Amino acid sequence: MKILVCIKQVPGSSNVEVDPVTGVLKRDGVQSKMNPYDLYALELALSLCEKYGGSVETITMGPPQAKAIIEESVCMGAKSGTVLSDRKFAGADVLATAYTIAQGLKKIGDFDLIICGKQTTDGDTAQVGSEVSEYLGIPNISNVLSVDEVTKEGMTLTASLDNKVVTMKAEFPCLISAEGDINSPRLPSYKVKKTLTEDAVKFLSMNDFDDKDEKHYGLSGSATQVERIFPPEKNTEKTSFDGTAEQQTESLFSLICDRKLI
Repeated sequence: MKILVCIKQVPGSSNVEVDPVTGVLKRDGVQSKMNPYDLYALELALSLCEKYGGSVETITMGPPQAKAIIEESVCMGAKSGTVLSDRKFAGADVLATAYTIAQGLKKIGDFDLIICGKQTTDGDTAQVGSEVSEYLGIPNISNVLSVDEVTKEGMTLTASLDNKVVTMKAEFPCLISAEGDINSPRLPSYKVKKTLTEDAVKFLSMNDFDDKDEKHYGLSGSATQVERIFPPEKNTEKTSFDGTAEQQTESLFSLICDRKLI
């Protein structure tokens, strides 16, 4: 069984700047890490391979420094990984991001199973996985809580659908998105890190894809445009009220009315 895990490098801190012109995050020089939800997806893939046999590869889209999380995934047990990196990919919304990843997957090869994390901590859209599956024309199941059985044809899994938990079957090839806290991700191996080779990470750009139309990638290929984005302002101002419970309640109610919150 060949499994591919989609991972992403996200800011390691909430204290990031926004480009006032493009409305996208300034990632250069910002400490980064692997998206926490992707760690659950990667652990699920590695556990399935240990139980049923197979191999795991990873893929990410980002600047050249995104190589770091591919190397981290290899240290955790992945066979190798690919970075989709090109300045023409910058500023992509979820649609353009999904299209770019789908193009990269078609170039890399065929996989039985693609696993994504539930969402990312910088975008929180939880849409890229579903859109990738649509571009690839394969089934998609989101909010997966567990993979219960795997056969040569497909697998049985448990997924959360709003107010109910269901058991579903999916035929290979397919894409699933793993819920958070589905498992406990393992730590990277320091021993493997010391023996990493250059062929563990491969880079692909737009020129490597079958579709080389710049209008399909980055800001040009995005169906949505950010009108305004800004980091929240930090405010330590606070107001305290003394008196009885009734007096404090009346003071709080008056304050809320004065600020026209109700």
